[in-house]
Amino acid sequence: MKAKRVILAVAITALVVTVILISLQAYYVAIALAVGTLIMGHREVWSLIRRRKLPVIDERVRENVSKSVRNGFIFLAVAIVLLMLPFSVFVIETPSTVHVLGGLFLFGGLVYLLSYLFYDRAGPKLSERSYKMLKIFLVVAGISVGVFIISVFLHNAISGLFKIEEPVFFAIAVFIAPLGLTVGLVGSLVIFIRGLLT
Repeated sequence: MKAKRVILAVAITALVVTVILISLQAYYVAIALAVGTLIMGHREVWSLIRRRKLPVIDERVRENVSKSVRNGFIFLAVAIVLLMLPFSVFVIETPSTVHVLGGLFLFGGLVYLLSYLFYDRAGPKLSERSYKMLKIFLVVAGISVGVFIISVFLHNAISGLFKIEEPVFFAIAVFIAPLGLTVGLVGSLVIFIRGLLT
């Protein structure tokens, strides 16, 4: 009963916010919010369409949902902090608030969905070795993102302070960091998908 109330409250809140965003002509954010909400409630929506009732919510489902919500919140917090840093102006020229909010909603929903799929299906199927490899690939991807951000900041700071074109941090930001991110993401996705299909 409590789960039904929570789902109904989330759906009504998302609908009201979507209507407000449409009235403000922020269509991109409204669509992103609606899609993000549907992604977060994919189990419930799918069960309502197929069986006309909510899925069973046991202890395992509650734990998976809480971990997934935690991951989505951490992602949104980190993304907002990075967008508020001063050097983000150098990375994104005149970012539109509508596009940034829309992207945050979509990616937040995607992080939740992937986290839930991992905890519900991929995680229990992974061997100890695969789990360690997944952690390594994710750490490589995270370090690459950090190296990219620091390199862009240092490149812009050195170029601005000394009025010279600085090549080292530029090369790291353009070539090395994206390569590490690609390796980390592709490797983790391969292990993730293999865990889903096992």
